[in-house]
Amino acid sequence: MPAKKRTRSHDPVKIRAAVSAQFGQVRRAVSTLTPEQLALPTRLGEWTVRELAAHIAMTVAAVSRALERAEPEKADLALLDYPSATAPFAEAVADGTRRLAAAHPDLDALYARTEDELTEHLAAAPESRLLDIRAGAMTLTDFLVTRTVELVVHTDDLNAAVPGLEIPYDRQALAACTRLLADALAAKAPGGSTEVRIPPYAVVQCVEGPRHTRGTPPNVVETDPLTWIRLATGRMNWTEALERAKVSASGERADLRELLPILS
Repeated sequence: MPAKKRTRSHDPVKIRAAVSAQFGQVRRAVSTLTPEQLALPTRLGEWTVRELAAHIAMTVAAVSRALERAEPEKADLALLDYPSATAPFAEAVADGTRRLAAAHPDLDALYARTEDELTEHLAAAPESRLLDIRAGAMTLTDFLVTRTVELVVHTDDLNAAVPGLEIPYDRQALAACTRLLADALAAKAPGGSTEVRIPPYAVVQCVEGPRHTRGTPPNVVETDPLTWIRLATGRMNWTEALERAKVSASGERADLRELLPILS
């Protein structure tokens, strides 16, 4: 059953710039990795850093591949449906990642080609362009918002895997990723009894129960963007976040553990 939509507009120009900027940050960092660093394990099962880096390139190249396909007649996949629509394709994505990493030992060349193709395809694509992707048909801007999620989440994975790497986060990419995952929570658990605050990027109301109308909400969850992203994608669990004081939760309806992760 598709989620009830909570419409948030995303500036097409800013989203395009965010994807390009974050991919550029990752490309520069990947170019510095040694063979020993590329062989390090990641928190993504059996993937090495090399495979994770290849996967990031693949998720961005998906924009160019989609723009090369025929345009569908109409969109049938809303942005807020995307987080729940990707799970059936996880095995295919993992297989594609392993094949890509094996076929492209020169990651610098892979990233250069991916960046050049993205720039070329986006320059020719109108904002209204529809894309045919695995999970359905969606607008170019919406698909680019999902690429900010892929880029930000996997930038965090790379930073966790390689000590001292510290790839920066483009502010607009981090904002778009945070907002999409917050909106997906509100769609998953519609209601107005709990306020989730992720300053400076998002505030959403969710969870069934008495609706807050004025004053201080009785149920409040607050955290920072990266902690929220880790919670929403299963990189951190609720108990760990509370114990490490990475999230504050007050009120009887402020326990979100049964609603997380949003994207896995």
